[in-house]
Amino acid sequence: MRIAFVGKGGSGKTTAAAAFSRHLAASGRRVLAVDADINQHLGAALGYGGAPPRALGADLGWLKEHLRGTNPRLPRADEMIKTTPPGRGSRLVDLGADDAVLRRFAVATPDGVRLLVAGAFAADDVGVACYHAKTGAVELYLNHLVDRPGEYVVVDMTAGADAFASGLFTRFDLTVLVSEPTRRGVAVYRQYAELAAGHGVALAVLGNKVADAADVEWLHGEVGAALLGCLSASAWVRAAERGAPAPFAELEADNRAVLADVRAALDARERDWAAYHRTTVAMHRANATAWAGVDRIAQIDPDFVPV
Repeated sequence: MRIAFVGKGGSGKTTAAAAFSRHLAASGRRVLAVDADINQHLGAALGYGGAPPRALGADLGWLKEHLRGTNPRLPRADEMIKTTPPGRGSRLVDLGADDAVLRRFAVATPDGVRLLVAGAFAADDVGVACYHAKTGAVELYLNHLVDRPGEYVVVDMTAGADAFASGLFTRFDLTVLVSEPTRRGVAVYRQYAELAAGHGVALAVLGNKVADAADVEWLHGEVGAALLGCLSASAWVRAAERGAPAPFAELEADNRAVLADVRAALDARERDWAAYHRTTVAMHRANATAWAGVDRIAQIDPDFVPV
């Protein structure tokens, strides 16, 4: 299952994505956490303090060549774009320990979560590149990923509506918008819901930094049944943000219960691979028509479904 955490800047989406990843790992599940936010703070939130991992966005040539495989519709890897769908001959990837992409790019956190990063802005990017070139690598990777039951991909997305600058927002079984009990937080939810409408996005709200029952009641009044639950102010989170992450079992019981509710909502989703691939193809066709060149529509294999 795949889940994205979105929200306005400062809402706590990175913290929520990290806590949810650790919740899954604590239950013995295979978890891949992906940092697709320009600020690249997910690793620190997960308690990872090692050398920076190799970034997907900084090694896009290798990724394209690997995913291309022997697909006859892709004579050259550099013809691939962020939305290129897999076809017969493409090299599909998985979350197994022997997967070449994970061996090249992923690192392990203290809790056993594997971490991939899109990559931060480099000096050469300033003034001449946009961050979507890096998140495009994540989109291309997810287009070719076959995740299986009991496996989870958790993605920390860019803030606000910036997620809609690419088709990455369509790659998830559930999207969770993290919102403080404020008008600005709820406004981002409404904007996200409006932009996502018609694209098959399952959208829910996770309240954060909630102080009391009045905060919960206010959020519920604003977003209704979309509200999965609310995370309260947390000494465990504050300690982690100060560089002293504690074991996951020490997270407050009420917050662990909310994360369990998020997991239940995610597990209740069912992946329809044919529908998922149709969305992949539709997004690729739209990008080819809009900017990449209609010749890239020929990259679509009409008879292919990943699973």
